[in-house]
Amino acid sequence: MKLVRVGSNSFKKLCQRNSGRNKRVTESVRNIIDNVKLSGDDAVLKYTKKFDGVKLTAKDLRVSECEASGAYQDIKPEFVSTLKVVLENVQKFYKKQLKKSWKIKDEDGVLLGEQVTPLERVGVYVPSGTVPLVSSVYMTVIPAKMAGVKKIVLVTPPNQYRSVDPHILVVADLLKVDEIYKIGGAQAIAALAFGTKSVPKVDKIVGPGNAYVTEAKRQVFGYCDIDMLAGPTEVAIIANQQSNINFIRADLEAQAEHFMGLSILITNSRKLAQALKKENIHGYIILVKNMDEAADVANMLAPEHLQILTNNPKKVAKRIMHAGAIFLGPYTPVAVGDYVAGPSHVLPTGGSARFFSGLGVSDFYKSSHIISYTKKALEKVREPLEKVAGIEKLTKHLDSVRARFE
Repeated sequence: MKLVRVGSNSFKKLCQRNSGRNKRVTESVRNIIDNVKLSGDDAVLKYTKKFDGVKLTAKDLRVSECEASGAYQDIKPEFVSTLKVVLENVQKFYKKQLKKSWKIKDEDGVLLGEQVTPLERVGVYVPSGTVPLVSSVYMTVIPAKMAGVKKIVLVTPPNQYRSVDPHILVVADLLKVDEIYKIGGAQAIAALAFGTKSVPKVDKIVGPGNAYVTEAKRQVFGYCDIDMLAGPTEVAIIANQQSNINFIRADLEAQAEHFMGLSILITNSRKLAQALKKENIHGYIILVKNMDEAADVANMLAPEHLQILTNNPKKVAKRIMHAGAIFLGPYTPVAVGDYVAGPSHVLPTGGSARFFSGLGVSDFYKSSHIISYTKKALEKVREPLEKVAGIEKLTKHLDSVRARFE
Protein backbone atom coordinates (compact mmCIF):
# COMPACT_ATOMS: atom_id res chain seq x y z
CA MET A 1 0.00 0.00 0.00
CA LYS A 2 1.17 3.54 -0.70
CA LEU A 3 1.61 6.08 2.10
CA VAL A 4 -0.03 9.44 1.23
CA ARG A 5 0.24 12.68 3.18
CA VAL A 6 -2.74 15.03 3.67
CA GLY A 7 -2.49 17.98 1.28
CA SER A 8 -0.03 16.28 -1.11
CA ASN A 9 -0.69 15.99 -4.84
CA SER A 10 -1.41 12.28 -4.40
CA PHE A 11 -4.01 13.11 -1.75
CA LYS A 12 -5.63 15.73 -3.99
CA LYS A 13 -5.82 13.17 -6.80
CA LEU A 14 -7.54 10.73 -4.43
CA CYS A 15 -10.12 13.37 -3.55
CA GLN A 16 -10.67 14.09 -7.27
CA ARG A 17 -10.62 10.45 -8.38
CA ASN A 18 -13.91 10.71 -10.30
CA SER A 19 -13.14 13.87 -12.27
CA GLY A 20 -11.87 12.34 -15.51
CA ARG A 21 -13.72 10.69 -18.41
CA ASN A 22 -12.34 8.25 -20.95
CA LYS A 23 -12.84 9.74 -24.43
CA ARG A 24 -12.70 6.33 -26.09
CA VAL A 25 -15.44 4.98 -23.82
CA THR A 26 -17.54 8.13 -24.30
CA GLU A 27 -17.37 7.93 -28.09
CA SER A 28 -17.95 4.18 -28.21
CA VAL A 29 -21.03 4.48 -25.99
CA ARG A 30 -22.39 7.36 -28.07
CA ASN A 31 -22.20 5.21 -31.20
CA ILE A 32 -23.91 2.29 -29.48
CA ILE A 33 -26.75 4.49 -28.22
CA ASP A 34 -27.23 6.12 -31.63
CA ASN A 35 -27.38 2.70 -33.32
CA VAL A 36 -29.90 1.33 -30.81
CA LYS A 37 -32.06 4.43 -31.25
CA LEU A 38 -31.93 3.98 -35.01
CA SER A 39 -32.09 0.18 -35.40
CA GLY A 40 -33.66 -1.05 -32.15
CA ASP A 41 -33.56 -4.83 -31.69
CA ASP A 42 -31.20 -5.35 -34.64
CA ALA A 43 -28.56 -3.16 -33.02
CA VAL A 44 -29.08 -4.81 -29.62
CA LEU A 45 -28.61 -8.27 -31.15
CA LYS A 46 -25.53 -7.14 -33.09
CA TYR A 47 -23.83 -5.81 -29.95
CA THR A 48 -24.84 -8.87 -27.93
CA LYS A 49 -23.02 -11.05 -30.44
CA LYS A 50 -20.04 -8.67 -30.59
CA PHE A 51 -19.50 -8.07 -26.86
CA ASP A 52 -21.01 -11.14 -25.19
CA GLY A 53 -20.17 -13.65 -27.92
CA VAL A 54 -23.78 -14.88 -27.93
CA LYS A 55 -26.00 -15.05 -31.01
CA LEU A 56 -29.67 -14.43 -30.20
CA THR A 57 -32.82 -13.65 -32.15
CA ALA A 58 -35.38 -11.02 -31.17
CA LYS A 59 -37.59 -13.81 -29.76
CA ASP A 60 -34.72 -14.97 -27.52
CA LEU A 61 -34.21 -11.60 -25.84
CA ARG A 62 -36.98 -11.93 -23.26
CA VAL A 63 -36.69 -14.66 -20.62
CA SER A 64 -39.72 -16.93 -20.95
CA GLU A 65 -41.87 -18.14 -18.05
CA CYS A 66 -40.57 -21.64 -18.76
CA GLU A 67 -36.95 -20.47 -18.36
CA ALA A 68 -37.77 -18.64 -15.12
CA SER A 69 -39.61 -21.56 -13.52
CA GLY A 70 -36.98 -24.04 -14.73
CA ALA A 71 -34.25 -22.09 -12.93
CA TYR A 72 -35.37 -23.56 -9.59
CA GLN A 73 -34.13 -26.96 -10.76
CA ASP A 74 -30.60 -25.59 -11.24
CA ILE A 75 -30.08 -24.23 -7.72
CA LYS A 76 -29.74 -25.78 -4.30
CA PRO A 77 -33.09 -25.86 -2.40
CA GLU A 78 -31.62 -24.13 0.66
CA PHE A 79 -30.85 -21.04 -1.46
CA VAL A 80 -34.52 -20.00 -1.37
CA SER A 81 -34.90 -20.39 2.40
CA THR A 82 -31.65 -18.49 3.02
CA LEU A 83 -32.75 -15.79 0.64
CA LYS A 84 -36.05 -15.20 2.44
CA VAL A 85 -34.21 -14.16 5.60
CA VAL A 86 -32.19 -11.63 3.61
CA LEU A 87 -35.25 -10.27 1.79
CA GLU A 88 -37.00 -9.69 5.10
CA ASN A 89 -34.06 -7.59 6.33
CA VAL A 90 -34.12 -5.42 3.20
CA GLN A 91 -37.89 -4.96 3.37
CA LYS A 92 -37.74 -4.07 7.08
CA PHE A 93 -35.21 -1.31 6.38
CA TYR A 94 -37.09 0.23 3.45
CA LYS A 95 -40.44 0.15 5.20
CA LYS A 96 -39.17 3.14 7.22
CA GLN A 97 -38.61 5.15 4.04
CA LEU A 98 -42.15 5.02 2.62
CA LYS A 99 -43.58 8.44 1.70
CA LYS A 100 -47.17 9.69 1.64
CA SER A 101 -48.92 12.62 -0.01
CA TRP A 102 -49.73 15.52 2.32
CA LYS A 103 -51.79 18.74 2.40
CA ILE A 104 -52.06 21.82 4.61
CA LYS A 105 -54.84 24.45 4.65
CA ASP A 106 -54.96 27.85 6.36
CA GLU A 107 -57.84 30.07 7.55
CA ASP A 108 -57.96 31.96 4.24
CA GLY A 109 -58.59 28.76 2.31
CA VAL A 110 -55.07 28.35 0.87
CA LEU A 111 -54.44 24.69 0.18
CA LEU A 112 -50.86 23.51 -0.37
CA GLY A 113 -49.53 20.01 -0.61
CA GLU A 114 -47.43 17.38 -2.31
CA GLN A 115 -48.87 14.51 -4.30
CA VAL A 116 -46.43 11.60 -4.10
CA THR A 117 -46.63 9.14 -7.00
CA PRO A 118 -44.52 6.04 -7.70
CA LEU A 119 -42.78 5.81 -11.06
CA GLU A 120 -44.64 3.68 -13.59
CA ARG A 121 -41.76 1.82 -15.27
CA VAL A 122 -38.26 1.18 -13.92
CA GLY A 123 -35.34 -0.63 -15.54
CA VAL A 124 -32.92 -2.57 -13.33
CA TYR A 125 -29.43 -3.39 -14.60
CA VAL A 126 -27.78 -6.44 -13.04
CA PRO A 127 -24.13 -7.09 -13.99
CA SER A 128 -23.11 -10.65 -14.76
CA GLY A 129 -19.51 -10.65 -15.91
CA THR A 130 -17.20 -13.25 -14.40
CA VAL A 131 -19.83 -13.95 -11.71
CA PRO A 132 -23.53 -13.06 -11.45
CA LEU A 133 -24.27 -10.28 -8.95
CA VAL A 134 -27.31 -11.94 -7.39
CA SER A 135 -27.48 -9.46 -4.50
CA SER A 136 -27.91 -6.57 -6.93
CA VAL A 137 -31.31 -7.97 -7.86
CA TYR A 138 -32.90 -7.68 -4.43
CA MET A 139 -30.93 -4.55 -3.50
CA THR A 140 -32.56 -2.68 -6.42
CA VAL A 141 -35.92 -4.39 -6.93
CA ILE A 142 -37.15 -4.34 -3.31
CA PRO A 143 -37.06 -0.55 -2.79
CA ALA A 144 -38.76 -0.11 -6.18
CA LYS A 145 -41.47 -2.62 -5.28
CA MET A 146 -42.05 -1.03 -1.89
CA ALA A 147 -42.43 2.40 -3.49
CA GLY A 148 -45.21 0.96 -5.65
CA VAL A 149 -43.54 0.94 -9.08
CA LYS A 150 -46.04 -0.63 -11.47
CA LYS A 151 -43.62 -2.32 -13.88
CA ILE A 152 -40.05 -3.48 -13.26
CA VAL A 153 -37.91 -4.55 -16.22
CA LEU A 154 -34.64 -6.33 -15.47
CA VAL A 155 -31.77 -6.60 -17.94
CA THR A 156 -28.64 -8.71 -17.51
CA PRO A 157 -26.05 -10.09 -19.98
CA PRO A 158 -26.63 -13.61 -21.35
CA ASN A 159 -24.15 -16.36 -20.55
CA GLN A 160 -22.46 -18.68 -23.05
CA TYR A 161 -25.52 -20.98 -22.96
CA ARG A 162 -27.77 -18.17 -24.25
CA SER A 163 -29.52 -17.97 -20.89
CA VAL A 164 -29.36 -16.11 -17.55
CA ASP A 165 -27.80 -17.38 -14.34
CA PRO A 166 -30.49 -19.41 -12.49
CA HIS A 167 -29.86 -17.60 -9.17
CA ILE A 168 -30.66 -14.25 -10.80
CA LEU A 169 -33.83 -15.74 -12.31
CA VAL A 170 -34.97 -17.24 -9.02
CA VAL A 171 -34.49 -14.00 -7.07
CA ALA A 172 -36.28 -12.03 -9.80
CA ASP A 173 -39.12 -14.56 -9.81
CA LEU A 174 -39.52 -14.46 -6.02
CA LEU A 175 -39.68 -10.66 -6.18
CA LYS A 176 -42.19 -10.78 -9.04
CA VAL A 177 -40.09 -8.83 -11.56
CA ASP A 178 -42.38 -8.23 -14.55
CA GLU A 179 -39.96 -8.78 -17.44
CA ILE A 180 -36.38 -10.01 -17.80
CA TYR A 181 -34.20 -9.49 -20.88
CA LYS A 182 -30.86 -11.06 -21.87
CA ILE A 183 -29.06 -7.81 -22.65
CA GLY A 184 -25.98 -6.22 -21.15
CA GLY A 185 -23.66 -3.27 -21.63
CA ALA A 186 -24.42 0.15 -23.08
CA GLN A 187 -26.88 -1.43 -25.52
CA ALA A 188 -29.07 -2.54 -22.61
CA ILE A 189 -29.13 0.99 -21.17
CA ALA A 190 -30.00 2.44 -24.59
CA ALA A 191 -32.79 -0.11 -25.10
CA LEU A 192 -34.33 0.77 -21.71
CA ALA A 193 -33.99 4.52 -22.29
CA PHE A 194 -35.50 4.65 -25.78
CA GLY A 195 -37.35 1.36 -26.11
CA THR A 196 -37.20 -1.14 -28.97
CA LYS A 197 -39.79 -3.45 -30.51
CA SER A 198 -38.96 -6.04 -27.82
CA VAL A 199 -37.80 -3.94 -24.86
CA PRO A 200 -40.15 -1.39 -23.26
CA LYS A 201 -39.04 2.18 -22.60
CA VAL A 202 -38.69 2.94 -18.89
CA ASP A 203 -38.84 6.11 -16.78
CA LYS A 204 -35.73 5.40 -14.71
CA ILE A 205 -32.70 3.10 -14.85
CA VAL A 206 -30.97 1.86 -11.68
CA GLY A 207 -28.22 -0.57 -10.82
CA PRO A 208 -24.40 -0.81 -11.00
CA GLY A 209 -22.31 -1.60 -14.06
CA ASN A 210 -18.92 -1.22 -15.73
CA ALA A 211 -17.51 1.97 -17.28
CA TYR A 212 -19.57 1.51 -20.47
CA VAL A 213 -22.82 1.03 -18.54
CA THR A 214 -22.09 4.05 -16.36
CA GLU A 215 -21.25 6.23 -19.35
CA ALA A 216 -24.42 5.07 -21.11
CA LYS A 217 -26.45 6.08 -18.05
CA ARG A 218 -24.79 9.49 -18.16
CA GLN A 219 -25.67 9.95 -21.82
CA VAL A 220 -29.33 8.87 -21.58
CA PHE A 221 -30.02 10.99 -18.49
CA GLY A 222 -32.70 13.48 -19.43
CA TYR A 223 -34.46 11.03 -21.74
CA CYS A 224 -35.09 9.08 -18.57
CA ASP A 225 -33.88 9.35 -14.97
CA ILE A 226 -30.97 7.39 -13.46
CA ASP A 227 -29.99 6.56 -9.89
CA MET A 228 -26.34 7.68 -9.93
CA LEU A 229 -23.06 7.35 -11.82
CA ALA A 230 -21.28 4.61 -9.91
CA GLY A 231 -17.64 3.84 -10.60
CA PRO A 232 -15.24 1.26 -9.16
CA THR A 233 -16.09 0.17 -5.62
CA GLU A 234 -14.12 1.59 -2.69
CA VAL A 235 -13.68 1.53 1.08
CA ALA A 236 -12.07 3.93 3.53
CA ILE A 237 -11.26 2.60 7.00
CA ILE A 238 -10.67 4.85 10.00
CA ALA A 239 -8.53 3.03 12.58
CA ASN A 240 -6.30 3.75 15.56
CA GLN A 241 -3.84 1.82 17.72
CA GLN A 242 -6.69 -0.07 19.45
CA SER A 243 -8.03 -1.39 16.11
CA ASN A 244 -7.56 -5.06 15.20
CA ILE A 245 -4.96 -5.22 12.43
CA ASN A 246 -6.24 -8.60 11.21
CA PHE A 247 -9.76 -7.17 10.73
CA ILE A 248 -8.33 -4.17 8.88
CA ARG A 249 -6.18 -6.31 6.61
CA ALA A 250 -9.12 -8.60 5.79
CA ASP A 251 -11.41 -5.65 5.00
CA LEU A 252 -8.84 -3.92 2.79
CA GLU A 253 -8.23 -7.16 0.90
CA ALA A 254 -11.96 -7.79 0.53
CA GLN A 255 -12.44 -4.48 -1.26
CA ALA A 256 -9.36 -4.99 -3.42
CA GLU A 257 -10.93 -8.29 -4.51
CA HIS A 258 -13.23 -6.30 -6.83
CA PHE A 259 -11.97 -5.28 -10.27
CA MET A 260 -10.32 -1.86 -9.76
CA GLY A 261 -11.50 -1.89 -6.14
CA LEU A 262 -9.91 0.84 -4.04
CA SER A 263 -8.88 0.46 -0.38
CA ILE A 264 -7.89 3.40 1.83
CA LEU A 265 -6.72 3.32 5.44
CA ILE A 266 -6.94 6.52 7.52
CA THR A 267 -5.06 6.22 10.80
CA ASN A 268 -3.19 8.16 13.48
CA SER A 269 -1.12 5.09 14.36
CA ARG A 270 2.35 5.07 12.75
CA LYS A 271 2.85 1.48 13.88
CA LEU A 272 -0.33 0.38 12.09
CA ALA A 273 0.58 2.38 8.99
CA GLN A 274 4.07 0.86 8.78
CA ALA A 275 2.74 -2.67 9.27
CA LEU A 276 0.11 -2.39 6.52
CA LYS A 277 2.36 -0.44 4.15
CA LYS A 278 4.15 -3.73 3.42
CA GLU A 279 0.92 -5.43 2.29
CA ASN A 280 0.42 -6.13 -1.40
CA ILE A 281 -2.98 -4.44 -1.58
CA HIS A 282 -4.13 -1.87 -4.19
CA GLY A 283 -4.69 1.09 -1.94
CA TYR A 284 -3.42 3.97 0.14
CA ILE A 285 -2.60 4.79 3.76
CA ILE A 286 -3.25 8.33 5.00
CA LEU A 287 -1.52 9.20 8.27
CA VAL A 288 -3.39 11.80 10.36
CA LYS A 289 -2.73 13.59 13.68
CA ASN A 290 -5.91 12.51 15.48
CA MET A 291 -9.45 11.23 14.99
CA ASP A 292 -10.81 14.72 14.27
CA GLU A 293 -8.47 14.99 11.30
CA ALA A 294 -9.36 11.43 10.32
CA ALA A 295 -13.03 12.45 10.08
CA ASP A 296 -12.08 15.56 8.06
CA VAL A 297 -10.08 13.42 5.63
CA ALA A 298 -12.98 10.97 5.30
CA ASN A 299 -15.32 13.85 4.48
CA MET A 300 -12.93 15.11 1.80
CA LEU A 301 -12.75 11.62 0.27
CA ALA A 302 -16.56 11.09 0.55
CA PRO A 303 -16.11 7.31 0.12
CA GLU A 304 -18.68 4.76 -0.96
CA HIS A 305 -18.07 2.61 2.15
CA LEU A 306 -16.65 4.08 5.36
CA GLN A 307 -15.67 1.72 8.16
CA ILE A 308 -14.90 3.13 11.60
CA LEU A 309 -12.92 0.51 13.52
CA THR A 310 -11.87 2.66 16.47
CA ASN A 311 -12.71 1.93 20.11
CA ASN A 312 -15.40 4.67 20.02
CA PRO A 313 -16.83 4.58 16.48
CA LYS A 314 -20.05 6.48 17.27
CA LYS A 315 -18.06 9.50 18.45
CA VAL A 316 -16.14 9.62 15.16
CA ALA A 317 -19.32 9.02 13.15
CA LYS A 318 -20.87 12.22 14.52
CA ARG A 319 -18.32 14.18 12.50
CA ILE A 320 -18.96 12.33 9.24
CA MET A 321 -20.95 14.28 6.65
CA HIS A 322 -20.09 12.54 3.38
CA ALA A 323 -20.18 8.75 2.93
CA GLY A 324 -22.37 6.35 1.00
CA ALA A 325 -22.71 3.97 3.96
CA ILE A 326 -21.07 4.06 7.39
CA PHE A 327 -20.09 0.81 9.13
CA LEU A 328 -19.53 1.08 12.87
CA GLY A 329 -17.41 -1.21 15.00
CA PRO A 330 -15.16 -4.25 14.55
CA TYR A 331 -17.97 -6.69 13.74
CA THR A 332 -19.55 -4.73 10.87
CA PRO A 333 -17.52 -5.51 7.74
CA VAL A 334 -18.68 -4.08 4.41
CA ALA A 335 -19.75 -7.60 3.39
CA VAL A 336 -22.65 -7.34 5.86
CA GLY A 337 -23.96 -4.33 3.95
CA ASP A 338 -23.28 -5.98 0.60
CA TYR A 339 -25.51 -8.94 1.32
CA VAL A 340 -27.70 -9.11 4.41
CA ALA A 341 -28.04 -5.95 6.56
CA GLY A 342 -30.88 -4.34 4.63
CA PRO A 343 -29.78 -1.00 3.11
CA SER A 344 -29.00 -1.26 -0.62
CA HIS A 345 -25.40 -1.76 -1.65
CA VAL A 346 -26.00 0.50 -4.66
CA LEU A 347 -24.01 3.45 -3.32
CA PRO A 348 -22.30 6.59 -4.64
CA THR A 349 -18.59 6.22 -5.49
CA GLY A 350 -15.67 8.41 -6.53
CA GLY A 351 -16.45 11.18 -4.06
CA SER A 352 -20.04 11.58 -5.28
CA ALA A 353 -21.32 10.79 -1.77
CA ARG A 354 -21.03 14.57 -1.30
CA PHE A 355 -24.25 14.93 -3.29
CA PHE A 356 -25.64 11.43 -4.00
CA SER A 357 -27.28 9.03 -1.54
CA GLY A 358 -27.53 5.26 -1.48
CA LEU A 359 -30.41 3.79 -3.45
CA GLY A 360 -33.68 4.02 -1.53
CA VAL A 361 -37.45 4.04 -1.81
CA SER A 362 -37.41 7.79 -2.49
CA ASP A 363 -35.57 7.11 -5.77
CA PHE A 364 -38.76 5.54 -7.12
CA TYR A 365 -41.14 8.38 -6.28
CA LYS A 366 -41.88 11.65 -7.99
CA SER A 367 -44.07 14.39 -6.60
CA SER A 368 -46.46 17.04 -7.88
CA HIS A 369 -47.03 20.25 -5.93
CA ILE A 370 -50.66 21.02 -5.06
CA ILE A 371 -51.73 24.70 -4.90
CA SER A 372 -55.26 26.03 -4.38
CA TYR A 373 -56.26 29.65 -3.50
CA THR A 374 -59.60 31.25 -2.70
CA LYS A 375 -60.47 34.77 -3.94
CA LYS A 376 -59.81 36.11 -0.43
CA ALA A 377 -56.39 34.46 -0.31
CA LEU A 378 -55.48 35.72 -3.78
CA GLU A 379 -56.43 39.26 -2.74
CA LYS A 380 -54.01 39.04 0.21
CA VAL A 381 -50.98 38.21 -1.98
CA ARG A 382 -51.99 40.42 -4.90
CA GLU A 383 -49.70 43.32 -3.98
CA PRO A 384 -46.40 41.38 -3.60
CA LEU A 385 -47.27 39.28 -6.66
CA GLU A 386 -47.83 42.39 -8.79
CA LYS A 387 -44.58 43.98 -7.59
CA VAL A 388 -42.44 40.93 -8.43
CA ALA A 389 -44.16 40.42 -11.81
CA GLY A 390 -43.70 44.14 -12.52
CA ILE A 391 -39.95 43.92 -11.90
CA GLU A 392 -39.80 41.00 -14.33
CA LYS A 393 -41.95 42.99 -16.82
CA LEU A 394 -44.35 40.09 -17.39
CA THR A 395 -47.49 42.13 -17.92
CA LYS A 396 -49.69 39.24 -18.97
CA HIS A 397 -48.95 37.56 -15.65
CA LEU A 398 -50.30 40.71 -13.96
CA ASP A 399 -53.36 40.69 -16.20
CA SER A 400 -54.15 37.07 -15.29
CA VAL A 401 -54.46 38.12 -11.65
CA ARG A 402 -56.32 41.41 -12.28
CA ALA A 403 -58.89 39.60 -14.46
CA ARG A 404 -60.14 37.83 -11.34
CA PHE A 405 -61.06 41.12 -9.64
CA GLU A 406 -62.70 42.96 -12.54
